[in-house]
Amino acid sequence: MSDITLILLAAGSSSRFEIDIKKQWLRIDHKPLWQFVAQKLQDSKLFNEVIITSSIDDIDFMKNYADFTFVVGGKTRQSSLKNALKNVSTKYTLVSDIARACIDEEFLKFIISHKGQADCIVPYLNVSDTIVYNDETIDRDKVKRVQTPQLSITNKLIKALDTDEEFTDESSAIVANGGKRKFVLGQENAHKITYIHDLNKLPCLSKPSNDILSGNGFDVHAFDENSKMFLGGVKIESDFGFLAHSDGDVAIHALIDALLGASGMGDIGMLFPDNDDAFKNIDSKVLLERVVTKLYNFGFTIINVDITIAAQKPRIGKYKQEMRKVLSSILKIDSSRVNIKATTTEKLGFIGRGEGVGVIANANLKYFDWTQI
Repeated sequence: MSDITLILLAAGSSSRFEIDIKKQWLRIDHKPLWQFVAQKLQDSKLFNEVIITSSIDDIDFMKNYADFTFVVGGKTRQSSLKNALKNVSTKYTLVSDIARACIDEEFLKFIISHKGQADCIVPYLNVSDTIVYNDETIDRDKVKRVQTPQLSITNKLIKALDTDEEFTDESSAIVANGGKRKFVLGQENAHKITYIHDLNKLPCLSKPSNDILSGNGFDVHAFDENSKMFLGGVKIESDFGFLAHSDGDVAIHALIDALLGASGMGDIGMLFPDNDDAFKNIDSKVLLERVVTKLYNFGFTIINVDITIAAQKPRIGKYKQEMRKVLSSILKIDSSRVNIKATTTEKLGFIGRGEGVGVIANANLKYFDWTQI
């Protein structure tokens, strides 16, 4: 059994990535980047366990993809690492970033071959360009570009991080705490994805799958004489509204379920439970906006949606164009790709008796194609 635990840091917000998607959710075929990297490193069989740090917003969705140990990260890289280290029982810990996507097995073995020679084994690259610091040219032979993964003695790393001082890598923390590091030559292929253009430097990544992902949603709400009616994000002229915890926009609720179904993110009740006072009387457009943000953050693009509203009353024909306009703006797609249909149930059932409204929605998604940037 290995005496090394692998920690992969994937809790970042990708604030420098310049687009809505978080880089850890870029798709490599069907796999998000974090899963692609974690699976490849796990397959090397060099580690006792693989621990992945995640943001609180991502962790439940991550668990749907693979059976790793997931830990909620912190606001900084260092706080995420400290959280992960609480789960480590091995003598050594190898720490890497999900953004270093093309690390190969031979490079891992090379780093591990130096195990025990210092408190931290650190890969680095030489600098070939002239270096100027504070308007002074400095000796580039004394400059190192430090990389991950870094292999540390676990208890030394835990002790070194027991401080409020922030460090950008493990070796800096260990040296600041009186420990020793050993530099070993790194790899250009271990380049880190920080900006969009960095993707062009990583030949190991294949393009996302072109598959279309479909989902459907269904919801019903009874009428309530004491409420206002909102449907498809539009206020409807009516003497009654819907009986609901939120504003009762049954069309948006069905649409949210369709989007969540296509993306595999569960259902509306999981994200916005109706026993949570935070969502009492909330505008359903706000809920839809949150779901759309998640979709784009998690690497999806919305192709089109189709909504069928079954209502004996009220008549909604004159509102359909406004619904398309409102929903397309929230979904960030052209209004031509938002279809609204209205029908009755020929006076059959609770809808036909004028007791409520039912809605069926369908949505189609695809993966964000980062190769087209």
